[in-house]
Amino acid sequence: MPKEWPLLNRVTSLRVLGVVVLASFCGVANAQARIDELGEKLVNDFLTNVITLDGRFEQSLIDAEGAILERTSGTLEIERPTRFRWSYSDPYEQWLVADGVNIWSYDLDLEQVTVKPQAKALANTPALLLGGSENALEQFDFGGTTIEEITTWVRLEPKDKDSGFNRVELGFIDEQLHRMVFFDNLEQTTLVALHDVTINEPIDAERFEFVVPEGVDLVGTPAVAETADP
Repeated sequence: MPKEWPLLNRVTSLRVLGVVVLASFCGVANAQARIDELGEKLVNDFLTNVITLDGRFEQSLIDAEGAILERTSGTLEIERPTRFRWSYSDPYEQWLVADGVNIWSYDLDLEQVTVKPQAKALANTPALLLGGSENALEQFDFGGTTIEEITTWVRLEPKDKDSGFNRVELGFIDEQLHRMVFFDNLEQTTLVALHDVTINEPIDAERFEFVVPEGVDLVGTPAVAETADP
């Protein structure tokens, strides 16, 4: 055997190994790209095809060390493109109603209502993904998609870095939204689990209307809906 053959064999082996590693890397990259595309599609479908949604929720507020600071529960109702109702029932009762013009926060224990113009209050917040239209994604960047067992998690990051939170993760099971996780700038995490969800069934319009009860303090000035010129 010529003396140069062992050297040639080693060079050939290194080349083959390099090709295998490169092919493996490309395969992983292509697989991740397909997963990311799936995540984007799930979010786009949720914003475009889900017109109404109602169900129950359980919410946990978690600190930076992983300790649970608060547990709450209630009901959620959405009617796109601009209306939703988030009602806490346990351990306290509070309503958050978006009527398309204003957001009303009613604390029944304090007998106090706070109102803010909806467009300004929702801008660059996770709530925009619930009560906004499909163009809500214009205020977010996709941060990637991961799959954990049966849940596909999609990360979204606000383009406005002063929005008060640094990312939101949406968890889909069987192409339906089941989990939401919000990470704020105070290193606190809000985990929301959805249950008994119904999609695209009629919801009573009165659920998205709000009248300030008598004897209740009102903080803020409600915006007035714009009317078209005759």
